[in-house]
Amino acid sequence: MRNMAGEGYEVYSAGSAPTVVNPAAVKVMKELGIDISRQRSKSVEEFSDQYFDYIVTVCDNMERICPVFPGDYKKIHWNLEDPAAAEGTEEERLGAFRKTRDRIRERIKETFLPDLKK
Repeated sequence: MRNMAGEGYEVYSAGSAPTVVNPAAVKVMKELGIDISRQRSKSVEEFSDQYFDYIVTVCDNMERICPVFPGDYKKIHWNLEDPAAAEGTEEERLGAFRKTRDRIRERIKETFLPDLKK
């Protein structure tokens, strides 16, 4: 989103059980010229007192446990497969990350990018 929308949106990312940024995610994003190697995995709790216009959840578990944030925001849910759960060869696992990456890019285009043209 940060790469696609430029300064049109301020973007944050967090999860319910932060660990490390998956090396496969770093690799497939680099294929698009996006370097996430210096990103860190963050807990959604870090943002609990922040105001947002949109909250986007990308898995059913996060939709269920997502805390309530202050303010009036629009909640959007995209149930995507967790590529970290993919099994198989390295290329098959990378394929799962590419599929999820591409689905997220399409959802961003459909949901947010039309707003940037206003």
